[in-house]
Amino acid sequence: MGFMGKKFNNLIEDSINMGLVPMVVEQTSRGERAYDIFSRLLKERIVFVQGQVEDNMASLIVAQLLFLESENPDKKVFMYINSPGGVVTSGMSIYDTMQYIKPKVATLCFGQACSMGSVLLTGGEPGMRYSLPNSRIMIHQPLGGFQGQATDFEIHAKEILKTKEMLHKLYARHTGQDISRIKSSMERDNFMSPLESKEFGLIDEILSERTALKDSAGEEIKSGDRES
Repeated sequence: MGFMGKKFNNLIEDSINMGLVPMVVEQTSRGERAYDIFSRLLKERIVFVQGQVEDNMASLIVAQLLFLESENPDKKVFMYINSPGGVVTSGMSIYDTMQYIKPKVATLCFGQACSMGSVLLTGGEPGMRYSLPNSRIMIHQPLGGFQGQATDFEIHAKEILKTKEMLHKLYARHTGQDISRIKSSMERDNFMSPLESKEFGLIDEILSERTALKDSAGEEIKSGDRES
């Protein structure tokens, strides 16, 4: 395990010791077993994308997705998103893994899904992209903050333009909007309500209470159901 992995595990352990992460105790045939709340939810195939998107966080999300695929490649995964966005390459590693693995990935926004958070939200399985009613969703063009020599600056400027074009195509693919509308909509920070996001094509449904969810084929989906 690398230094950052140990650092993250120590952070979790410290949070648990301080009572910041709730523990769940279950009775098993071998006695009691305690889980931190996120590990227990992972057993139900629920993955949280919480906070700033960066390399370490993205690696943990990717690892969880790959683990759930190895456990059952035919059973759905549920991704809950509350993120202001972050590093594009980190977010794309999560997005690409969502598309790569065999299980369908349902996405649900609670709180906010901004910038790369909105990419992950709209990148869920068609018909299975949700938002709670008071969430906020935001799209915009990628940001650049490079400093250096003029030649290097030119190289990075070209790269960010390529990234911008890639995101245009990605949003167009998942929303059904044409490229021209995507470009104009992303020119500045564009905050949307869940209803506006649904009309734009970023999500499929707005959920106000716990009800039976349906996928694109009309099949009921439940995170606790043992059937695929």
